Amino acid sequence: MPNPPGLVLALESVTKSFDGFKAINDLNFYLDHGEMRAVIGPNGAGKSTFMDIVTGRTRPDVGTVTYYPDHAREIDLTTMREYEINKLGIGRKFQTPAVYEKLSIWHNLLISLNRPRDLWSTLTYRVTEEDKDRIEEILKTVSLATVRHDQAGALSHGKKQWLEIGMLLAQEPKLLLVDEPAAGMSDAETERTAELLLSLKGKHSIVVIEHDMEFIRRLGQKVTVLVQGHVMKEGTIDEVSEDEEVRSVYLGRKREKKVAA
Repeated sequence: MPNPPGLVLALESVTKSFDGFKAINDLNFYLDHGEMRAVIGPNGAGKSTFMDIVTGRTRPDVGTVTYYPDHAREIDLTTMREYEINKLGIGRKFQTPAVYEKLSIWHNLLISLNRPRDLWSTLTYRVTEEDKDRIEEILKTVSLATVRHDQAGALSHGKKQWLEIGMLLAQEPKLLLVDEPAAGMSDAETERTAELLLSLKGKHSIVVIEHDMEFIRRLGQKVTVLVQGHVMKEGTIDEVSEDEEVRSVYLGRKREKKVAA
């Protein structure tokens, strides 16, 4: 398709089956530059497979996955490997934080910086003032500046999530895929995480998969409901929460105070 103004990601007619089961079924999904989108759905809806396809961990059986890093280029992601897609500026945060626990928070960010990774560059690398400034900026963004020298393994679960988001930011991604960022967090950490993600909107395009509907409500962004690998409904959190078909899929009954993912 031609590159529409503002579009950063397009999945069209995408299907992926595993042993005859369609994890993704004729999926169409569009995301604009700078947009934040919440993706919800019951277990088995295809949310993780959706992220796997975008990041190259899984290839679709049919359909197109197109990335528009700018208004002049369009890139077919289905022909690329996972590390190549990452280099294009597509970063993913998994549900379980993956940090270097024995290193300090500062050094976790240092080794995540977007820089050449070939052998010679690694052997000759020296930390620059620009690198230090970038790390300081990220530390402030993720509210970890006061504990920069602490060992990452000593952080609470919520702060490890923030550190991993910071490690993604260090790679300078255009598109962030964030899987259940509020899982296991305290109320205060959940609120701060919503604020953190909202502060990144516009600077990055963001897809958030989450089960905590109060967290989704805090984000206040457009919601896509996935069911059986297909988009059931899109709209505001209130629109999808009040939809009887969505309620039925989530709850098995027609009326409830709120959707529970």
